[in-house]
Amino acid sequence: MPRIAVIIGSTRDTRFADKPAQWIFDVANSRDDMEVELLDIRDFDLPFFNEPASNMWMPTSDPNAVRWQKKLAEFDGYVFVTSEYNRSIPASLKNALDQAYVEWVKKPAAIVAYGSAGGVVAATHLRAIHIELQMVPVRASVHIGGSEFMKVHPMGADKPMSEIEDAILPGANGMLDSLVWWANLTKQGRDADAAAAAAK
Repeated sequence: MPRIAVIIGSTRDTRFADKPAQWIFDVANSRDDMEVELLDIRDFDLPFFNEPASNMWMPTSDPNAVRWQKKLAEFDGYVFVTSEYNRSIPASLKNALDQAYVEWVKKPAAIVAYGSAGGVVAATHLRAIHIELQMVPVRASVHIGGSEFMKVHPMGADKPMSEIEDAILPGANGMLDSLVWWANLTKQGRDADAAAAAAK
C-alpha cells in the first residue's frame, strides 16, 4: 500500500490546523488502501531556507532540514492541510516545501484548505508550487469555508468536525481515491526509473 503523509502547514501557537488535520488523518486512516502518518512541520524546527541551492543540485547542510527530507522520502504521496493567510499559504508551509525537492518529485499531492472563503486562493497557489516541484496535484480537494468553517472554528461555535461531515466527507473520499490512484501509479514509475538507473 502507498504511504501517505498528512502535513500540517501552520505552525502558529493558536493555529486551527490540528482540528482539520486530525479529521482528514482519521478519514484516511480508516481506509484499507493506504498507510497514513501525521506530520507536523513545527516538530522539525526548520530554519528559513538558507542553502546555496535546493537538494536537487547539492546536498543540504542544515541537519533539521536533512531530517525533514529523510522523513518526506518515506512517503508516496501527501495531503497538505493549509490555512489561507492574506490570499496565500502560511510562510511556514512555503519554507517547508522549499527545504526539499528530490523527495517531492513524481509524487501526488492533495489539499485540505480552510478559511472564510475555504482557502481557495491558498490552494491555487499551493498547486502551482506543487507543479514546480514536479509533483502531481490531484484535482479534487477539501475546502472548509463559510458557515461550515464558523461551526468548527474556535472563534465561531467550535463544534467537532463531525458537525460538518455531510458537507465535506464526500469530497474528502473522492480526493483520497484520486490520491491513492496516483500514488500507486507514480510509485510504479519511480520504481521503474530506479531499476533502469541501477541497470546502467
